[in-house]
Amino acid sequence: MLQRAALLLFVLAGCATRAPQPPRPPNVVLIVADDLGWGELGCYGQRRIRTPRIDALAGEGVRFTQFYSGAPVCAPSRCVLLTGRHNGHGAVRDNFEVQPEGQMDLPASEVTIAEALREQGYATGCFGKWGLSAPHTEGHPNAQGFDEFFGYICQRQAHDFYPDHLWRNGERVELDRAQYSHDLVANAALEFVRSHREEPFFLYVPFTIPHLALQVPDDSLSEYVGLWEDPPYTGGKGYKPHATPRAAYAAMVTRMDRDVGRIVDLLAELGLAEDTLVLFTSDNGPTYDRLGGSDSDFFESTAGLRGRKGSVYEGGLRVPLVARWPGRIPAGSTCALPAAFVDLFPTLASECNAVAPETLDGESLAAALRDPSLATRTRPLYWELAGYGGQQAVRVGDWKAVRREMKKGNESLELYDLSNDPAEERNLALERPEVVAELRAVLEREHVDSTAFPLRKK
Repeated sequence: MLQRAALLLFVLAGCATRAPQPPRPPNVVLIVADDLGWGELGCYGQRRIRTPRIDALAGEGVRFTQFYSGAPVCAPSRCVLLTGRHNGHGAVRDNFEVQPEGQMDLPASEVTIAEALREQGYATGCFGKWGLSAPHTEGHPNAQGFDEFFGYICQRQAHDFYPDHLWRNGERVELDRAQYSHDLVANAALEFVRSHREEPFFLYVPFTIPHLALQVPDDSLSEYVGLWEDPPYTGGKGYKPHATPRAAYAAMVTRMDRDVGRIVDLLAELGLAEDTLVLFTSDNGPTYDRLGGSDSDFFESTAGLRGRKGSVYEGGLRVPLVARWPGRIPAGSTCALPAAFVDLFPTLASECNAVAPETLDGESLAAALRDPSLATRTRPLYWELAGYGGQQAVRVGDWKAVRREMKKGNESLELYDLSNDPAEERNLALERPEVVAELRAVLEREHVDSTAFPLRKK
């Protein structure tokens, strides 16, 4: 009997060691371009700039056709992305530079995606442009849930791709100005994946490309020089001159695309592709025509949408979103659901079994990722920007209301039917006063006054 009992215990112990393990939580790779227009990727209709790796991601996953950033400029858009709270409730609602290096802090009281995922055991890393703090303050990425950070703390410093320093966590890293910062950031992101391959990780990569200045190594520039007429840019407004600005801009986007591919290839090499949700988007629309040598008209950067960076019209807010997760997201699918940065926090919390704050303003896109045809939305999409004269916008269904020049006392709304007029050319406010009244009520309800970022003249 004693021998049988011992044998039984041995067998049971063996079964216990072979018991199925709970599924590994998915890794998340969130890549955010800087000032990339909705129409600047091949999978969104671009004809001059080559983006084969991001186009391949779209072919292997889902492409959203009505996706929006958090704001039409950098810092508030990133605040929305990381906190899941729109500009009417968020802490940072416009760019706000502090000297000598940095921006207004994201308060410690805000809960970020990184903090929520780290609570679930995720390794968290941010590589690129932060733009929500100074170097040693409560808004620093290491104080906002990121275990590792490498890149630019200050978005003004990020206007130079050959800087004299970057930051690794709290340490200033001196550079010799011969090193292309984008390459350093991409390499750091790859090393993070290698270092954390055995555990779930959240990799946030806010690339600085294609934000000005126009700077790119010759091995990328040579792909485009001579392809079209390219008048030189002589410099000005704080940006460096360039002999072939159109070629430089296209080359920057293609170099970023190459490094998106390097991240995807590394996931495959390490056997992590099926365990990883990869998302690619942009922080806002393309920059103003001819600023710093850029040429949004030439590249049709908004694909015909009205407005540019800084505007709450579609061209300033609508951005790409491509998502790939083999075996979970149907390959080659398209989703027309209106969605925005505000939805990414609840989506990742749902997919990663993390606890989402009750204060989030968005909705999970988990169902839309798996079956775009079943996607629905109940909450409005809302934006405001204290800068550029004071602006608000809201989308409910296919209706979009815009209010501009609020600091000059303007309270009138423009109304557009995006299903028939995506370029926002026909203002229907006088024809549909009942819709105007409905959306005006939403604008007032979603806005909470901010002392730091007043919408109206003080």
